[in-house]
Amino acid sequence: MIKKLLATKSIDDLICLSEDKSHSLKKVLGPLDLALLGVGGTIGAGIFVLTGQAAAQYAGPGIALSFILSAVGCAFAGLCYAEFSSMIPVSGSAYTYAYATLGEIFAWIIGWDLVLEYLFGASTVAVGWSGYVVSCLRDIGIKVPPAICNAPGTSFVDVPGQGWVSLTKEAAAALAAKGIDPAPLHHACGMINLPAMLAIVAITALLVIGIKESARFNNAIVAIKVSVVLLFIGFGAYYVKAANWTPFIPGNTGEFGMFGWSGILRGAGVIFFAYIGFDAVSTLAQESKNPQRDMPIGILSSLAVCTVLYIAVALVLTGIVKYTFLNVPDPMAVGVDAAGQGLYWLRPFIKLGAVAGLSSVMLVLLMGQPRVFFSMANDGLLPQVFRRVHPRFHTPHVTTVLTGSVAALLAGFLPINILGEMVSIGTLLAFLIVCAGVWVLRRTQPERARPFATPWVPFVPLMGILISLAQMVSLPWQTWLRLVVWMAIGLIIYFSYGIRKSARRCAPPAGRAQK
Repeated sequence: MIKKLLATKSIDDLICLSEDKSHSLKKVLGPLDLALLGVGGTIGAGIFVLTGQAAAQYAGPGIALSFILSAVGCAFAGLCYAEFSSMIPVSGSAYTYAYATLGEIFAWIIGWDLVLEYLFGASTVAVGWSGYVVSCLRDIGIKVPPAICNAPGTSFVDVPGQGWVSLTKEAAAALAAKGIDPAPLHHACGMINLPAMLAIVAITALLVIGIKESARFNNAIVAIKVSVVLLFIGFGAYYVKAANWTPFIPGNTGEFGMFGWSGILRGAGVIFFAYIGFDAVSTLAQESKNPQRDMPIGILSSLAVCTVLYIAVALVLTGIVKYTFLNVPDPMAVGVDAAGQGLYWLRPFIKLGAVAGLSSVMLVLLMGQPRVFFSMANDGLLPQVFRRVHPRFHTPHVTTVLTGSVAALLAGFLPINILGEMVSIGTLLAFLIVCAGVWVLRRTQPERARPFATPWVPFVPLMGILISLAQMVSLPWQTWLRLVVWMAIGLIIYFSYGIRKSARRCAPPAGRAQK
């Protein structure tokens, strides 16, 4: 049993399976496509949604420090991802890397974890997308009832001049400070987030049509949303009030993770979700024209660009509006509105940019998940229907439709804070295992060619492990409980199906003799 659990698959076998022409994916992506897909998958929920929420609930204006801490951890993990993606240009990302280094049971764990990361990630972004769409519609006089654009159990109050505001403890306190009593105001509760569900259905349809078409859509969207983010930073800086940054790190409430330095750490763990875009790039290695060269460029360049933009937006946003008012699905829209008439002209651009930007993040995440399923089915850990490729479009259409359907249900019925925290802990676990895998492979196969080599091993992977683990520990215990339950479900599936069906030796593709 132990031998089966720890069985690894050679890198040569992994590449061999990926060349099976009957189940192949199109190699159409260049370095610019990959870099833009990384930016497209990263610049989105982190800036447009989670920045405000993490500031309101955990870190205050110090959320900028949380982004810096997360970026450091991402830099270490990104270097490890770059080495693996250039060595093993196979769809599957961290799942495949774990199979090659740590063994089948670890590969299953990380593969199941990636389901959590991408599936819940797409749902989280869809909820943010819904918030900005509703805000845009409100600007043109169309008021969408909160009941059909929010998850069940969420409460709202209609504040004169502000519209519907999520009625959290922080928001209630901020309203009280302005002399507003929410009790006599009109209240409402969410029932289903219909716009979020419809967005996922539309993106899923695009992904079934083709990878190149999806990449072209993403490239256009990235140009729009990066321009919008730069406009917000450049013009919003003139409306920053230093008083909103005071105190920069609000005092701890007496509970770990609730402001203070522990809040900075928890904020880093929560917004770590914002960096999963470059992780998703690694799932596209099998569709890259020259993965040995292009994958490191795509991963590292997208990470560098996004980190700078995240920190700048966090500072400007918390400087324009008091962090206590940012616990909403559309915090950047709230920031623009708070600036008043001076930024009125920018409001439609910001909101439309957010809608477009979040669309591309959904696309990248919903693109990554089916390819993880594809690789797991290639290895026999999932039924062979999961590796079916559309005869015309050459996309994994079965898993794409399945992923989109489940993501739509999650987006329709779960609140964004639960979704975001689940994605963060899943992402951190993936980073931890990838960093460990680089270290293990350097010891077990030091002679293997590495088109891109992670520098300063074991320092870089060790720091990636420690920072990821520290941020995981800082997350709420409820998030850990959900992770344990999720992993228990995955292990039941593995021991009832995967361990009996896994294929550990490469079956040569048609027309190719086994060496």
